[in-house]
Amino acid sequence: MAIQELTIRTPDDWHLHLRDDALLQETVPATSRCFERAIIMPNLTPPVTTAAKAEAYRQRILAAIPAGQRFEPLMTLYLTDQTSAQDIADAKVAGVVAAKLYPAGATTNSSAAVNSLERLDPVFAALAEAGMPLLVHGEVTDAEIDIFDREKVFIDRHLSRIVAEHPQLKVVFEHITTADAVEFVQQGPERLAATLTPQHLLMNRNDLLVGGIRPHNYCLPILKRATHQQALLDAVASGSSKFFLGTDSAPHSQSSKESSCGCAGCYSAWSALELYAQIFDNLGVLDKLEAFASEHGANFYGLPLNESRLTLVRESWTVPERIQLPQGESMVPFYAGREVQWKLKQPS
Repeated sequence: MAIQELTIRTPDDWHLHLRDDALLQETVPATSRCFERAIIMPNLTPPVTTAAKAEAYRQRILAAIPAGQRFEPLMTLYLTDQTSAQDIADAKVAGVVAAKLYPAGATTNSSAAVNSLERLDPVFAALAEAGMPLLVHGEVTDAEIDIFDREKVFIDRHLSRIVAEHPQLKVVFEHITTADAVEFVQQGPERLAATLTPQHLLMNRNDLLVGGIRPHNYCLPILKRATHQQALLDAVASGSSKFFLGTDSAPHSQSSKESSCGCAGCYSAWSALELYAQIFDNLGVLDKLEAFASEHGANFYGLPLNESRLTLVRESWTVPERIQLPQGESMVPFYAGREVQWKLKQPS
């Protein structure tokens, strides 16, 4: 008989975009309903490039947590060509837990990011010394490189060197999308791990392009072939501690997605944990969800496991077609209008 109810240790989201200002009133409650901690992406406008900016941002997030909910934002530093080893030391003292590497132009709000990865070797060394992981958006941005090949080229051209030449550096290869990335992480040292998103586990590029362009399924790294999707599914089904939950949930207004140059990102915060449960259930490995969602990431970051627990129940519900944003605009969430088979059980 199929499992009807599943209680697990409260999970964490190891890759999350909350944005800022009024949007925090939407994104923070959506996250804190089921995640106790989250790694907060620093690609604001302007980006979070110093310890002082990280602390100020953290305070704005804390102010948006609903009464009665527990949530700890884990702050990150946005790397630029000007980032120094001293910036890393200052961030460590301030409680920043990791640094984020965006190749310049790779994704939303990354224009101020890194143009020359080789020049950041002193920063990578400082991160290793501080015990702070390097979080990597792993794509090259060269115009001549096919967008479906950019993750693989980044591994060959950059990430393999960084991992090899900095033997004490912890690296999280974020939102991986290809069989090449899965193989690279599996064959790499224990200090190399990866996050996987619900959209890359549930979809492939047919879901973006067949029957017309579907802008709300457009994310970066872009959805890949079904064979790559299967490699990601195999990775999470394996139960390997090198893979853990990172939603990459990223809010964008409906108008900014449905424009002549629509932005990248899927907002999954209101359904992500339930979708992961559905994925693991479909794979027949529901018993491995807790480790993926609640243990592997914390262990990799050297943080204690959460002590609280939550319960998911097998109950069908439909993701809303739209969400109203605080500024008056609307947003189409990931999986809008589609049925989900698991639901977070609310405390009685």
